[in-house]
Amino acid sequence: MINREQREQLEHEILSAHATFSDVATRQGEADHDPFRTAFQRDRDRIVHTKAFRRLMHKTQVFVAPEGDHYRTRLTHTLEVAQISRSIARALGLNEDLAEAIAYGHDLGHTPFGHVGEDALSYSLARYHGLDPETNPQLFKHNLQSLRIVDIIERDGKGLNLTNEVRDGIIHHTGKERARTLEGRIVATADRIAYVNHDIDDALRANIIVEQDLPLSTHVVLGGCHSERITTLVEDMIATSDGTGDVSLSSRTWDAMMELRSFLFENVYKTFDSGDSLPKAFKLVCSLFDYYIEHPNEVPAELVALSEGKPERAVCDYVASMTDRYATETYKSLFVPASWYVR
Repeated sequence: MINREQREQLEHEILSAHATFSDVATRQGEADHDPFRTAFQRDRDRIVHTKAFRRLMHKTQVFVAPEGDHYRTRLTHTLEVAQISRSIARALGLNEDLAEAIAYGHDLGHTPFGHVGEDALSYSLARYHGLDPETNPQLFKHNLQSLRIVDIIERDGKGLNLTNEVRDGIIHHTGKERARTLEGRIVATADRIAYVNHDIDDALRANIIVEQDLPLSTHVVLGGCHSERITTLVEDMIATSDGTGDVSLSSRTWDAMMELRSFLFENVYKTFDSGDSLPKAFKLVCSLFDYYIEHPNEVPAELVALSEGKPERAVCDYVASMTDRYATETYKSLFVPASWYVR
């Protein structure tokens, strides 16, 4: 039997001096201890058992309402980020459990329909506050919503009391400011590695692009197929970061990945449109926001109680929590006449 204290001691014996050690983790609330699991293992398990984590299986990654069983969802993306993060952390002697916990929690706050839903809530919030939606910055950000979910909303409004190291990694997995821990920085890059490669894979599967469309640097620097590209990026990050006290890709590999990311934005994210699905999804989310602002009594009472008297906060919490199919069915029930028959 290996108890928690022994696991914490093992970390000091086998991990790099640059690792984040479980026995120095801090929490906002009282730091309760488990007899067998370290602080970061406990955080990981708390996240996995949330309702928000389970809902990720029915939330869009890129393609809205795809036909087929093999397209990525927000949940499979999360699992891929966790796998890549663990591989890099393990090779660098960093804390795998911390990297995994951050990866599992990083996208909990994503809206239905992916980034188009995020844009729709930002647009709706700007209008609600009398601002110009076209010129104001993003008012709804999924990383901030992820933190709100683990801090406040889950466990019936009690929050998960996660470690500050996991919380920091969640909020800084995107944006200009980097995470304090190396494990958090790994997740931020692993997130990009995962979505750039699996979104290319899904776009190829959907016949939106063909392999020959990809930038030349993709094949020359990263490789000629999905698995080769991920392997190149992971191994480059390990080699470039080893012994430096930081985590990064080499400039050549980073530039190739970012060129591939730019290609995705121009040729997949901005142009993919299956039956006007993106503008329809945008309108759907805006319509739900407007409806619940006008009918606040129909927002779940537990979310209203957590909103500090701000109706727009409760509405955002509710709409952002919806899966694609729940949002669609709710929209139908509110705005589409029901069928009826005369015998």
